[in-house]
Amino acid sequence: MTLGSRSLAAVLVGLLIPVAEAPAQVVWIVDPKASLAWWQVSPHLNHLWATTCPEEPSWYPGEGRTSAFRIRPPPPKAGYDTLHIPLYPRYDVSTECTEAVAGRVLLPDTVKWQGARGEVTVRADALVTGEAMRDVTMHRVMETTQFPEIEFTVDSLVGLTKRADTLFGSAVGTLTVRGVRHPTTAAVRAFAVAGGMRVLAKWHVPAETVQLELTPRIKYLNLGVNTLIWRDFFMGADLVFRPEATAVK
Repeated sequence: MTLGSRSLAAVLVGLLIPVAEAPAQVVWIVDPKASLAWWQVSPHLNHLWATTCPEEPSWYPGEGRTSAFRIRPPPPKAGYDTLHIPLYPRYDVSTECTEAVAGRVLLPDTVKWQGARGEVTVRADALVTGEAMRDVTMHRVMETTQFPEIEFTVDSLVGLTKRADTLFGSAVGTLTVRGVRHPTTAAVRAFAVAGGMRVLAKWHVPAETVQLELTPRIKYLNLGVNTLIWRDFFMGADLVFRPEATAVK
């Protein structure tokens, strides 16, 4: 779900631009054709996951898929799995995704990564599970007509470490769903790709928070969250940032 962000830009610049040459401010934008957002429930019950990029070859729809989706190998057994998140990650960046993710980040300090500002937004109605009626219900619960975007902003990046050519850290900020703001900390990983930087972000929301705060209409559907089958709700993004043509001076 929004998900990726201000301090993520700090990660990008820290890898790509030598400190001695860093301009006062650097602007990065999300490549919408190469970026996606996703969510997944644990236990996933063989169908509880969604993406904004069903065109991605590595993604598999769950059981009960709509005929428009080609038949693929079945997923692993449903269970309480907090390790394989997302269940079907993207291995290589492609540029065939539905344009559902947008974002712009400004990094004033490319040395200590302080003062980063920005946001990433996701078109809520672009999230799909691969089964038409399930998706209609999901969009109704999320009230996508009234609240068309999910937003993730970041206030700071903490615990930054570098291993080989990859940076790891935690992005502390705010997730906004249906206009409801929820403090969120996302685990982030960033590394260079051709012409930009790929940033993987993932965060966890307890199932009761989904029911009580983010999508309260779900409690009227008598789904797994009501019967305490759903234990964890994960959201994330696989983003490609590219430098804006002209950096801010």
